[in-house]
Amino acid sequence: MPDRIPVTVVSGSLGAGKTTLLNHLLETADRRLAILVNDMGEVNIDASLLEGVSDLTREGIAELSNGCICCELQDDLETEVRSLARRYDFDHLVVESSGISEPAPVARLFTVGDAAARYEVDSLVTVVDARLLSETVAGDSPSSSPSGSPPLERETPPDAEDRPLSDLLVEQLEVSNVVLLNKCDLLADDELHRLEAVIATLQPDAAVIRTVYSEVDADELLGRGSFDPQELGELAGWQRALAAARAGDDSDRDGSDRSHDWEHHDHDTDHIHRTPETVYGIDSVTVRRHRPLDPERFADFLRELPPSVVRLKGPCWIAGRDDLVIQLSGAGRSVYAEAEGNWIASLPDSRRDLYRRNHPDLPWDETHGDRRTELVFIGTDLESAAIERSLEACLTEPGTTGDAAAGSFPTERGERTVLRE
Repeated sequence: MPDRIPVTVVSGSLGAGKTTLLNHLLETADRRLAILVNDMGEVNIDASLLEGVSDLTREGIAELSNGCICCELQDDLETEVRSLARRYDFDHLVVESSGISEPAPVARLFTVGDAAARYEVDSLVTVVDARLLSETVAGDSPSSSPSGSPPLERETPPDAEDRPLSDLLVEQLEVSNVVLLNKCDLLADDELHRLEAVIATLQPDAAVIRTVYSEVDADELLGRGSFDPQELGELAGWQRALAAARAGDDSDRDGSDRSHDWEHHDHDTDHIHRTPETVYGIDSVTVRRHRPLDPERFADFLRELPPSVVRLKGPCWIAGRDDLVIQLSGAGRSVYAEAEGNWIASLPDSRRDLYRRNHPDLPWDETHGDRRTELVFIGTDLESAAIERSLEACLTEPGTTGDAAAGSFPTERGERTVLRE
């Protein structure tokens, strides 16, 4: 079988600089590129911008409009990438997903079926607006650059529903192999160092590259070979923290690798290595309890979280809904809850036992089964004892009847509620 065509998936929020990056790659890359552009609108603006400035022929650009390739346009994406391979001779495919796309589902499309026979994912790249990230992790407006800069403008796409965009931004970072920290000229150097430390905690293995106007050496992005489909669901710092907590690793209860160094690149220096926990006080705290949470007290706890908490993630056991797994997700000030499915302990005996046989690593308590609260808090100078005390005050006894809706938590599978914006 001939060599498969490498694919770089580019994600990032609206206005982060994704299209600017593609134009730069088209002008500077030493290989023949094909581009697939996804836009939420009926008119694919990003694709037209590419056509207007590049010498690439029409056959090398594919458009998927009026939908998101990570969900409703999946079938169209598979059809289009097969068509590209038939009609155009190219060395590398770059997929620019829409501003509200999740990178992981897009990457998975190239690991199964006919697309997997023709393509292989090379890396997942997230382009980040440095000022927007600074605002997200600080909970307020970022400081301007020494030269001054206009207020940050944002756009909320209509399809975002009630999911905070800050959460999507963090999730794009958490599955990245490469992060382009763009618009670095708008922030002071100390703030950029802090953002790099935050990224290193959210996704310890990601390479962080500072850019202005998305200008980066094409060889730093293309042909990296850094994507591993087996690790796609295990990259995030919060996932590693939970795994370490479940393993009972008391030597490092938050699951972070204290010896792990992170790197940044810019136009003037090579690699600079630091340890984010010691330099910037960025750390994570994991709390695990096999007791339910009172919905009203827990909702108050979440709304009063300090701004130093950058990321919050994990499953929760909410009193009064002993059947539902409530997945909590927070980024910056935003926190939302989603009812993802049922606790295995709530299933009929035969189904429960079959699932446990097929999933021997499932966390299980002999009394409560898999019902539990496992929360990872990532942030700056976290007071772990204070967080644990406050969370303990939210716990109640098993069997307690609580009103999940009174605390603004979901009451039905698939429901999502915003607890703090």
